[in-house]
Amino acid sequence: MFDLPEVRGTLTMDRALDSLTWMRVGGPADVLFQPADVDDLADFLAALDPSVPVFTMGVGSNLIVRDGGIRGVVIRMGRGFNGIEVGDQVVAGAAALDAHVARKASAEGLDLTFLRTIPGTIGGAVRMNAGCYGTYMADVLDYVDVIYRDGSRGVLQAAELDLQYRQSTLPEGAVIVSATMTPPKGDAATLEQRMTDQLAKRDETQPTKDRTAGSTFRNPAGFSSTGQADDSHELKAWKVIDDAGMRGATVGGAVMNTMHSNFLTNAGGATAADLEELGEEVRKRVYADSGITLQWEIKRVGEKASSGA
Repeated sequence: MFDLPEVRGTLTMDRALDSLTWMRVGGPADVLFQPADVDDLADFLAALDPSVPVFTMGVGSNLIVRDGGIRGVVIRMGRGFNGIEVGDQVVAGAAALDAHVARKASAEGLDLTFLRTIPGTIGGAVRMNAGCYGTYMADVLDYVDVIYRDGSRGVLQAAELDLQYRQSTLPEGAVIVSATMTPPKGDAATLEQRMTDQLAKRDETQPTKDRTAGSTFRNPAGFSSTGQADDSHELKAWKVIDDAGMRGATVGGAVMNTMHSNFLTNAGGATAADLEELGEEVRKRVYADSGITLQWEIKRVGEKASSGA
């Protein structure tokens, strides 16, 4: 085991991560670090042996941790990173929940309504260029404050992140600590009603009460659903999964949800291996049926369990 610097936050050795992900699967992290604040995080990274790998996780809403766990240090930011300030711009800590940011901004007449139905945190929203209903983080993001792997601090402009559909480019080991956005303005009551309508539509069409990690695969069309009447379904992930006959397919405790087939689901007792195997089988069947190669939207990290485990 590697040496660990002193911290003001919390260090936990051999910490199981299954309880920290929406899928409720995954092995342990060698070390879980929950920093007290930005200074604690910067000091820790500056003092940590640079050869030790570091992985940052949010609330685990878009994540499968493999059964063998994660080597090195997993950083999970909490209260010291969840502040939300609303003025002409919106400044949100990396751990602020997307839904909370949307609601607080909308109350002040700033339109971040597209974030209301996205599970997860602002840090993850930036990394994945999260979006729906035709709007993405790239449309509102000005810059992010980061801590680099050596503990130094920096600012990255949105243009430097190469934000594309469900992806971004960050320097290796950099940790987002906050994001500054300039949303369009709107009427607070109108924005509130829009979010209410979006939530109702989501609950009608998505398995929000099941153990999923949100959308499993990116839409082959290369953009999110717009929510408009003229939105085409031909190159949606769920459509090509259905066409390949994989709605309801299972491996162990994993199932492609019958309510929405692009939601890989832990129906009970699934391992990370079950979930990943089913996802790969879906990709294989879709390619055989349509020639389309589905790309994972869920981030899969860590090591597979050893054969003797």
